[in-house]
Amino acid sequence: MKLNLLKALVLAWIVTGLQACGDDPKPTTPKTDEEKAVEALTGTGTQTWAVGGGGKVTKGGTDVTTEYASFELVLNSVPSKSYTSKNSSDLFDANGSWTFAGSNFDKITLTGSKPAAGREMSFTTSGSGLKLVFTIPSPGSRVKGTLAVAGDYVFDLVKK
Repeated sequence: MKLNLLKALVLAWIVTGLQACGDDPKPTTPKTDEEKAVEALTGTGTQTWAVGGGGKVTKGGTDVTTEYASFELVLNSVPSKSYTSKNSSDLFDANGSWTFAGSNFDKITLTGSKPAAGREMSFTTSGSGLKLVFTIPSPGSRVKGTLAVAGDYVFDLVKK
């Protein structure tokens, strides 16, 4: 009986030892603030944001969603930070690149020549929504000499 108990203890000790010798899992490196912000804007590399499907646009507190009802903004992070826009009523360029403004990773700027280009846009993401907040000042805020686009804008966009 003592021999069986001894054999069982030795077997348990060997099994425990073998399990402990497995590969240790590699620790995951925590994401930087910039990586988290890029992922919030572009998902795994490309994310389309749209007004249609529940979004809203205000200018100076006034609802102007109908002017931008079919607006879409596609943000890419692979291979580079680029964007395309559709149906922007001449507010955004059709395409360009984007960068973070500052080191807090809560503002972006878009390249281009349209009124929204070069403006710091504060952004927040929540679930399936992206909120862009920016101001276009009065000087140089006319498109084709007629349409005045100066004002404080809030684009509440939804994932498409």
